[in-house]
Amino acid sequence: MRRMAHAFPKTLAALLAASLLPGALAQTAAPAPAPAKASPAPVAAVSPVTDRTVSGVAIAVSRAVGGQLVSCPSKLKVSRQAVCLYTKRAPAQARTQIRTALGSQALGDWKLSGPAANPQSGSLLVKDTAGKAGAYVLSAPLGAAETLLVVDAVSAPAVSKPAAPAGVVRGQPYLLGKDLVGVVNVVGLGGGKFRMNVAGQTPLTVTAGQKAAQRGTGNVDLPLAPATDGKNLIFPLSGLRALGCTVSDAPKGVTVDCGGDSVGVLPIVF
Repeated sequence: MRRMAHAFPKTLAALLAASLLPGALAQTAAPAPAPAKASPAPVAAVSPVTDRTVSGVAIAVSRAVGGQLVSCPSKLKVSRQAVCLYTKRAPAQARTQIRTALGSQALGDWKLSGPAANPQSGSLLVKDTAGKAGAYVLSAPLGAAETLLVVDAVSAPAVSKPAAPAGVVRGQPYLLGKDLVGVVNVVGLGGGKFRMNVAGQTPLTVTAGQKAAQRGTGNVDLPLAPATDGKNLIFPLSGLRALGCTVSDAPKGVTVDCGGDSVGVLPIVF
């Protein structure tokens, strides 16, 4: 997972600060009295679905502040594996103790929100075993000497595929007309029509959404219909044979050779 910017939703921090004031904890189990000083601080148990990094961080946090496991408030937008802890520590004190306990496992320092003179809510990134951002800790005040802590996993954003223009076949490789500069001259004619010309050959006129293309006075059937995004020609890689071009694999993408000229391109698969 690549290093991500520390961008926990400010809305989440706001929810913590605004909706988790005294009384909001009523939807969780009521906190038990603080343990006697002679007794060791309770260590939070975690759900079987909890991520290993989250589990380890939650235990470390619980030990650092004497945290008690509580149900995460339903208003919080956290994952099923999140761990919520209640502690009878002032927010600033809890943050200091947690940062000290995590040591080099923490990525940087707390990111705080609220009044500059007395910030209350904060978030802290924590490394996983690979040294990447694997979990985070959120803190929010429940009172002058009470804090709610949330430990959850950092999720990588899903890699989205490019939107498929009308007419393309998903899973098939395509090229943009501009990718072929140097081997094929592509000219937009309007109305979804494009003229494709390889030096020394009769131009091929193609129409978005149609397999039938025109060359001179005859027709050529393409294996797949071209498409357009309204500006660019989106041409099927397999259709280059109609232009007398050859395609060969390259370390990155493919090499297109037309009439002795070649260019390396990276096809688009929708």
